[in-house]
Amino acid sequence: MGAPPGYRPSAWVHLLHQLPRADFQLRPVPSVFAPQEQEYQQALLLVAALAGLGLGLSLIFIAVYLIRFCCCRPPEPPGSKIPSPGGGCVTWSCIVALLAGCTGIGIGFYGNSETSDGVSQLSSALLHANHTLSTIDHLVLETVERLGEAVRTELTTLEEVLEPRTELVAAVRGARRQAEAAAQQLQGLAFWQGVPLPLQVAENVSFVEEYRWLAYVLLLLLELLVCLFTLLGLAKQSKWLVIVMTVMSLLVLVLSWGSMGLEAATAVGLSDFCSNPDPYVLNLTQEETGLSSDILSYYFLCNQAVSNPFQQRLTLSQRALANIHSQLLGLEREAVPQFPSAQKPLLSLEETLNVTEGNFHQLVALLHCRGLHKDYGAALRGLCEDALEGLLFLLLFSLLSAGALATALCSLPRAWALFPPRNPSALCSGSRLSEPLLPAGLEPGSPLRSFPGCRRRPH
Repeated sequence: MGAPPGYRPSAWVHLLHQLPRADFQLRPVPSVFAPQEQEYQQALLLVAALAGLGLGLSLIFIAVYLIRFCCCRPPEPPGSKIPSPGGGCVTWSCIVALLAGCTGIGIGFYGNSETSDGVSQLSSALLHANHTLSTIDHLVLETVERLGEAVRTELTTLEEVLEPRTELVAAVRGARRQAEAAAQQLQGLAFWQGVPLPLQVAENVSFVEEYRWLAYVLLLLLELLVCLFTLLGLAKQSKWLVIVMTVMSLLVLVLSWGSMGLEAATAVGLSDFCSNPDPYVLNLTQEETGLSSDILSYYFLCNQAVSNPFQQRLTLSQRALANIHSQLLGLEREAVPQFPSAQKPLLSLEETLNVTEGNFHQLVALLHCRGLHKDYGAALRGLCEDALEGLLFLLLFSLLSAGALATALCSLPRAWALFPPRNPSALCSGSRLSEPLLPAGLEPGSPLRSFPGCRRRPH
């Protein structure tokens, strides 16, 4: 099948299309886009379920790591002020993971923008195609109405005026037959008949894309805030802020894995569609419109192997309009000198014929496959190039986000355990509760000159 102008399946489409697919019984499923079939739906759900499996494994790993950290670390001797080995490494690993998450957020914003641009191009192409089809219907309706009005009024008036001349009446009746034949042929050119399929698809796609774009922006901003406030908590050594951000990181981790599953399933399904879109689009359009395969093949393929299905009607219409024009010229030469009252209906007929010929030339241009096929190619480029590329960037963002947040969740509890106490007055009191915090070799009754902020209280 002929590819639309400027569209060729990309390397990413070929790569994703070659990935194996299986249903819930792990039976192989062909890589043919068939969303109405249950096996294909199960294959895409299985791709999305892989993200759920990744989420479960990451949560198990985080839980095991934290349980081991909390329960299996050796007890510290009383009064020991030696920092835990590897404490700085833990803090820096958390910081690096959060910075990697911020990098992923930038990639996510770019991918979200690319996906939105691709869907916008798809919607614009569909709306332009709908405008072209509506214009064809409108021109056909207007032309047929003008010819019918001319037959009912001007030609009838001419027959009455020229009734004394039999040969002139015969010429008028010949023009009437030609006008009726042209109207009959032109009626068959309105093949679309107002079917709102492109308009409905464009509106539905734009509606879904608006909420998808907003949801990703909110997810990206949420993760950005979590990363920034976590870094702030580490810098300020604020335990309560780090604890709150740890809980938020767990929530964003779940959302990241969920979005990863949706992105992977959508990318795989989109690659199957984009690898060979013509059969699915042809079948779907034929089911929705009931048009013949000849008409659909002409517009979707637009190559020399498929002839214009309206060529015969266009030829007959053009011939009938030319015959009407020649007959009107003959009537103007023969009838006007003898019947001056025939000049007004003849001028009106010539004006109607000029407008009809102008509409006819527009119809010839609009009915050619170039315009609609160009819209088809633009829609495919928007969906299969920009939108798919944006999905892959969003997939990379979700992957970086999940890895960074999992690393942060493992590191944050160890990091806040290294934070110093936030109440320095406890070091200045003489209570026994502060004794384990005193440096080695300093007795509880000794003056605390070495601690900044501690002053000797007057007795």
